Amino acid sequence: MYKNILIPVALDQEHDTQASFEAARQLADADAVFTVIHVQEPIPAYVGSQIPSEVLANTRHEILENLHQTASKIPDAKARLISGHAGRAIVDFANESDADCIVLASHKPGFDDIFLGSTANRVVHHARCSVHVIR
Repeated sequence: MYKNILIPVALDQEHDTQASFEAARQLADADAVFTVIHVQEPIPAYVGSQIPSEVLANTRHEILENLHQTASKIPDAKARLISGHAGRAIVDFANESDADCIVLASHKPGFDDIFLGSTANRVVHHARCSVHVIR
């Protein structure tokens, strides 16, 4: 069904990417392209200026290694690390890369989401392509 599938992932122990990957495989055409992305929130300048540059570089390197390892669970998937506010960055990346489907996991919304909103909520409401939310 879809040819260019974007799969945003959170690289922590609490998020299981397997359900998103399985859904993406089921929604994909035989020649589909998969892009697994992770959004790194920017560090405020007043904080970043206090962190040694080698610490920032090592952290970025570790995130990239983890992202490539995660993306390797889908053969030939591209891994991309992007920066920004998660919801906005995912929608912008999807638009720029002409994604025709976004498959992302979501937590069950709680009271905090009434005021703050969630990444999945922002993506669902602002993406120009199909969005499949996995819970």
